[in-house]
Amino acid sequence: MVSYFSSMMSRLLNRDESDTTVQDENKYCLMCSSDLNKSDVYKRYKICDTCGFHYSMSARDRVNSIVDFESFKEINRNLVSVDPISFTSSASYKETLYKDQKRTGITEAVLTGTCSIDGIICMIISFDFGFMGGSMGCAVGQKISLAVGTAEKKKLPLLAIISGGGSRIQEGVLSLMQMAKTTIAVNKHNSKRLPFISIFSNPSTGQAFASFANLADITIAEPGAVLGYNPIGITQTKDDSPNFDHQTSESHLEHGLIDAIASRTEIREVVSVILDLLRKEFTLNRTNRSGEISVNNPKNVAWHSVQLARHTSRPTSLDYMARILDNFVEMHGDKHYSDDPAISCGIGQLGGQTVVIIGQNRSKDPVSGEVLRILPEGFRKCQRAIKIAEKFNLPIISLIDTPGANISLEAENRGLAHSIATTMSLLADQKAPTIAVVIGEGGSGGALSLGIADRVIMMENAIFSAISPEEAANLIYRDKNRANEAAESLKLTASDCKALGIVDVIVSEPDGGAHADHHESSRLLKRALLQQLFEVQNNSTRKRLRERYKKFENIGEYSSYFRSTVTRELNLLQHSITDRIKGIRRT
Repeated sequence: MVSYFSSMMSRLLNRDESDTTVQDENKYCLMCSSDLNKSDVYKRYKICDTCGFHYSMSARDRVNSIVDFESFKEINRNLVSVDPISFTSSASYKETLYKDQKRTGITEAVLTGTCSIDGIICMIISFDFGFMGGSMGCAVGQKISLAVGTAEKKKLPLLAIISGGGSRIQEGVLSLMQMAKTTIAVNKHNSKRLPFISIFSNPSTGQAFASFANLADITIAEPGAVLGYNPIGITQTKDDSPNFDHQTSESHLEHGLIDAIASRTEIREVVSVILDLLRKEFTLNRTNRSGEISVNNPKNVAWHSVQLARHTSRPTSLDYMARILDNFVEMHGDKHYSDDPAISCGIGQLGGQTVVIIGQNRSKDPVSGEVLRILPEGFRKCQRAIKIAEKFNLPIISLIDTPGANISLEAENRGLAHSIATTMSLLADQKAPTIAVVIGEGGSGGALSLGIADRVIMMENAIFSAISPEEAANLIYRDKNRANEAAESLKLTASDCKALGIVDVIVSEPDGGAHADHHESSRLLKRALLQQLFEVQNNSTRKRLRERYKKFENIGEYSSYFRSTVTRELNLLQHSITDRIKGIRRT
C-alpha cells in the first residue's frame, strides 16, 4: 500500500499543468483508471471508491464534509497578505495571491470559523492546498492565532485540518515566525483544558506540521498521506528522485507519531466521538452509601495463583476494555520513537462517565513466542495518556498485567529507568482520581509504574511480585524447578497483598478462574470499578492526594501487621528453642 501511494504522489507532483485527467468533465482515477463520474463517494469526499485514493479537497468542501449542515460561520475573512517584505521575483506576489483568491474563492490559504459537529460547538481551522500550497504567511498565522484565541475565550474545542502548511518564501523570515505565533496561541488554549484535534491530509508538511498542529491531544491522518517536516528533502534517493515510502501515515503510525488513520468518510464520526468524550458533562455520584464492597479473602496456594494469573485464556486488558467501556478511542505511540504493542491506552466511557484507561497487554511476540515486556516507548505512551487525564481532569484506570519491563540493552539505551521513574512520578501527583487493577501478573517495576493509585484493586487469582517465582528459585535454591516453593515465600497472592496493605479490594472471579468466563469476570470488575470510582470522586483533590501519599508512605513501615508477624516469628523461635532445650535435657 505504501508504494501505491508513493507512485501516486510522484505522478501528482510530476504531472504537467495541462494534465487535467481528474479535472475534465469526464473524470477517471489517476491511479486505477476507474470511472469517477457516477461515484457518490468521489463527489462528496473526493475519494476513489475502487482503490481508495484520497484526492485533494478544498478547505470549504472539507469543512462542509465534517460539520453539521449550514452550521459553519467564517471569521476573519478579510485578513489577507500584503507582501510585507516587497518580495522580488518573475511573478508579482500580489498577482499570485489575486489569482489564487479568484480560483479558490477564499482570501487566504486557511479557512477559520465556528461550527457544530453532531451538536457540539467548536472552532475549525481548515487549510487549502490549492491556495499557494497551503503555505503559512503572516495572514495565515494571524488567522490561526485569532481563531485559537477566540476558541480559548469562548471555551470551545479546536479542530485543525492540515493540508500543506509549508513556508511562504515570498514573506521570508516573517513566514517562519508564524510557527512561534501559532504555538503560543495553542499553548494558551491547552492551558484552559480544552480539546484539540488535528487531522493530517495529503500532504501535511513544513511549518504547520512542526508547530501548532502537532500539539493536539489527538492526531488523526488520512490513509497514505505524506507527513513530515520536510519529507521530500529528507528522503532524497541516490538518483535524486523523491521517496515517500517512509513518511506516510502508515509509517508514522508504526513509529508512534500519530494516534490513528481514518478514511475521510470516517473522520466526522471519529471527531464527534472524541469531542463527546472530552467534554465533561457527566460525573458518577453514589446515591446509596450503605455497605462496603464485599471482599473475598481467598486462601489459594500461591503457585496455583501463579498458574491462573498466567493462563493463556485469561482475559487481557483489551478483553476487559471491550466489555466494560463504551465509545473507546485508542491512542497510539509515544510521539518520540515507536508504538509499543505491550501497552494499549485511550479514552472511553465507564457507566456514562469519560475515563482514561491504560492497559498492559500480555500478548506474545510472534517471532520469539515470549510474552511482551514493556519498552521505554510504552511507558512514554502511558505518560501521554496520563497527561490527557490531567488536562481534562479525567479519572485514570490502569489495568496491570505484565511480567515486567524489557531489560534489553536497547531498552536501557532508550531510557528505560527514566521512563519508569517519570511514569510513576506523574501518576503519584495526578490530581484526578486514579484506580489501578492487577488483572493478571504484576511483575516488578513494570507493573508498579501503573500501580500508584488512590485505590488498588486485585483480581482474586492475580499475583503481584518484585521478582518472578522462577527467578527467585534460581537465586535462592539455584534451581528454577523449585519455583512453586519460592512462590509461597514471595507473598504474591491477592490475599497476601491485601494483608500487607498494598491492595484495597479483591475482586472475586468465576469458578475455575477468570479464563472460565470472560463476560462474568468483566461484569464483576466493572461493578468494583464503579463502586470505587464513586468513593474516590467524593473526596476533594487535596484529600485525595493526601490519602494517596499516606497510603504509599505507610507501606512497609512498622505497623500492626508487622508487629503481629514479628510476634508470630518470635513465638515460633521460642517454641523451637524450648523444644531443643527439652531434647538436650532428655539426653
